[in-house]
Amino acid sequence: MPANLDFDALKAAVHSGEIDTVMVALVDMQGRLQGKRFHAAHFIENPHETHCCNYLLATDLEMETVQGYRATSWASGYGDYVMKSDLATLRRLPWIPGTALCFADLYDHNTHELVPHAPRSILRRQITRAEAMGFTPMMATELEFFLFEQGYKDLFDAGYRDLVPTARHNVDYGLTGTFADEPVMRDLRNGLYGAGIPVENSKGEAEAGQHEINVKYSDALDTADMHVLIKAATKEISQLHGKSATFIAKYAHGKAGSSSHVHQSLFRDGKNAFHDPDAQHGMSELMQHYMAGQLAHASELTYFLAPYVNSYKRFVTGLFAPTKAIWSIDNRTAGFRVCGDNTKGVRVECRIGGSDLNPYLACAVLLAAGLTGIEKKLPLEPAFSGDAYAAQAAVREIPKTLGAAAEALNASQMLRTQLGDEVVDHYLRAAAWELEEQNRVVTDWELARGFERA
Repeated sequence: MPANLDFDALKAAVHSGEIDTVMVALVDMQGRLQGKRFHAAHFIENPHETHCCNYLLATDLEMETVQGYRATSWASGYGDYVMKSDLATLRRLPWIPGTALCFADLYDHNTHELVPHAPRSILRRQITRAEAMGFTPMMATELEFFLFEQGYKDLFDAGYRDLVPTARHNVDYGLTGTFADEPVMRDLRNGLYGAGIPVENSKGEAEAGQHEINVKYSDALDTADMHVLIKAATKEISQLHGKSATFIAKYAHGKAGSSSHVHQSLFRDGKNAFHDPDAQHGMSELMQHYMAGQLAHASELTYFLAPYVNSYKRFVTGLFAPTKAIWSIDNRTAGFRVCGDNTKGVRVECRIGGSDLNPYLACAVLLAAGLTGIEKKLPLEPAFSGDAYAAQAAVREIPKTLGAAAEALNASQMLRTQLGDEVVDHYLRAAAWELEEQNRVVTDWELARGFERA
């Protein structure tokens, strides 16, 4: 679905005084919106490009200027990238008065080429690869998150202790149980819809204060754009109600984690090329090769589906997060699930990713593996049935730690071929930094366990 504001409509809204601010946004390594707020009158006169510091693709969650990246450093002086507006992404942001947003792609100031390790660039490359094969990648992401009674500033000042979720019990699918959160969720659904995001529904999830929001599938780039806007809107609208939302994969060890399942299909001539009514489960040979590629490279992809130390705390038996990289028909214990079997909507659902993933990177590597499976005509292993958690045979495991996932990424010839060594090494540095930061920090668990008894 295209964004809901073309350039002529923007100019008219600016001249009428309806819009006075345009946010020009790039997406960083963590999947966050970064950029500038322009006075709208200036933007409509100079809409095409601006500049930003290249450290925006070499920082961590704390915006630390991490060293060790080839692309940028103190030694190279932290120069500029060019932010080129993608005017097809112009949209209103109804929850922010008088404001529109436009996504930007990042270009190298000297070569005038897309910055290869920018998340939007990485996804664009795989979309171009799919299009050269005659396919349009169609995707959708589900997003889970928790709502809390306290606002962000209060939680920060309290050291994120004594978190109080907005519900006191499991509200999965509960209509009455989520009623108290409706002021937030209704504003979120309507705000996103007003921003040109085709919201389908929201629902309570399987933990106290947990919610899920779903939007209609779209082309892969639009899906990733919508994903990051949903996260931003959820946080901003929660704040307007004096509350906070988190997309951390696992906020407490005794609670369920939050996921971001990625639904995938390839369209050809406007139709789902994954569907073959004469094949078992309605799965075309193309779809079988695609899923086989993802299974073959599952360990190599995991870093981009679970990018932080915390991400791996979510993979726990019995809490609906998968622990095995296997496939099944409509089985929520497996890492890959076929949804809509024997229908025109048959598709692959990757259930490995957490709500902390960067959607551009996740969609890109899933595409990279699936398209490789098609190119190599990889055969699909038999479907798994039963409880994947209890599977004891030689079943493909999801990496259990960030370190293990980084090792698999480093050794991935497929991703080095499809993304480029420079891109893979860039994100390996991000993984290494995350591990370095974890290793130097004394945790509450260590203190409580060893203060007296060590």
